[in-house]
Amino acid sequence: MGRVLVINTGSTSTKIAIFHGREPVYSENVHHPAEELSQFPQVPDQLEYRKAVVLARLQGAGLDAGSLDAVVSRGGAPAPMRGGVYAISQAMLNDLLNRPATEHAANLSPPIAYAIAESLGVPAYFVDPITVDEFEPLARLSGLPEAPRSSRLHALSIRSTARKVAEKLGRALGDINVIVAHLGSGISVCPVKAGLMVDANGADDEGPFSPERAGTLPMADLVSLCFSGRYTQRELINKITRQAGLMAHLGTADARDVERMIQAGDLHALQIAQAMAYQIAKEIGAMATVLSGKVDAIALTGGLAAWGRLVDDVSARCSFIAPIMVFPGETEMEALAWGAMRVLAGQEEAQEYTAVSAP
Repeated sequence: MGRVLVINTGSTSTKIAIFHGREPVYSENVHHPAEELSQFPQVPDQLEYRKAVVLARLQGAGLDAGSLDAVVSRGGAPAPMRGGVYAISQAMLNDLLNRPATEHAANLSPPIAYAIAESLGVPAYFVDPITVDEFEPLARLSGLPEAPRSSRLHALSIRSTARKVAEKLGRALGDINVIVAHLGSGISVCPVKAGLMVDANGADDEGPFSPERAGTLPMADLVSLCFSGRYTQRELINKITRQAGLMAHLGTADARDVERMIQAGDLHALQIAQAMAYQIAKEIGAMATVLSGKVDAIALTGGLAAWGRLVDDVSARCSFIAPIMVFPGETEMEALAWGAMRVLAGQEEAQEYTAVSAP
């Protein structure tokens, strides 16, 4: 069994863990106060600050970095690629810091992992970034050539969950078809066909509404909002990706608050919760057609998969398609660790990142 350091940088936090085999032996979620982050004009400027925080926490916990066999990180948003485990390389870091697919704090994870691994003389990996693109050709086409569909999904969570389904079924990942619904602040519903994520709703702009995101909207109404003069482009994007869904309807993005409202007799809250479940189920049904109805299981994962009401409502509408499996909670850290473990154990070969040509 290997010993792996896991690094996962988010907008306002850095998650750190050490796994020995498949079990975490240390875990910490470091919150970065807004006043500390505000001193950095751009996200890449936070790199040295975040790296110093990771090293200080490891030292403060009395952990022996010399006992590590590898370092693994969240992948950030490099160029579109096939999924899997990749070796972090200088070419990858150059693209990530200079030409990221999107600006996000997750882009800081690989350079921190690479620097620490290099100092220890161990390999550094990243696993299934959000830019994983395994779409089949038909999935890319929209009704406008100028606006093709692109792969933007919770790839790490989805493939990790698909692996768990295969394990439960006693079959290889490449031998099953499973629909995975990642249910978090954003929602991705993805048909995993013989191990490949061949389609998915764009979690920021398609599919079901979620605690914070609007999902698919009536197009003419959205165009009218764009030209209403009420919002700048940035404001409207923020509205549909951070202030929509449960937040817009009920004033909260926390499912626990919504459940308390329902228990107190709020019929409007009940209707909104049912509508979200309805849209999730409808998207699962649509993805079943991508697999021509040949579905071995439907898996629900993410934080909202712990909400019994939502799971029951989705299951009631979808159980005729395939058996429902539920894996509640956020499992990014274990998915990253297990990816590195597979490489260390010789079960999977780390891929090489292909650099993007500079513009």
